[in-house]
Amino acid sequence: MKAHAGFHSKTYILILLMVILGPLGNVFLGKGMKGIGAVTTWSSADAVHMLVLLSRSGFIWLGVGSLLAFFVTYMLVLSRADYSYVQPASATAYAIVALLGHFFLGEVVTPVRWAGVLIICLGVLVVGYTPARTTECN
Repeated sequence: MKAHAGFHSKTYILILLMVILGPLGNVFLGKGMKGIGAVTTWSSADAVHMLVLLSRSGFIWLGVGSLLAFFVTYMLVLSRADYSYVQPASATAYAIVALLGHFFLGEVVTPVRWAGVLIICLGVLVVGYTPARTTECN
């Protein structure tokens, strides 16, 4: 029974990391791109200039690093739990997206969006009460 509890604890920790790292990476990329500015043309010189700006942006690198860590965490959690459990459970990230957008990017999150986030989180709670793995491990 103890291994079973450890299985669930590690799975929940991995899902929590996914829920944090994915939105964080996207917010860092968004912040970095807002600092660089809009891409208006795609000439060769402009593309090279954009790549130089991207390579010098700390926020872009933080975003890429966070999303890479998200991807590794995602693969690990999929090795431990069913996809039909992981995907809905990771939807809590929508709440993190709204919070980061509001507090880090200064975006206005309307009451209707907050209501939608609440509904999603309630759905996550329902999924959380189901077993993480219903298939046998190979």
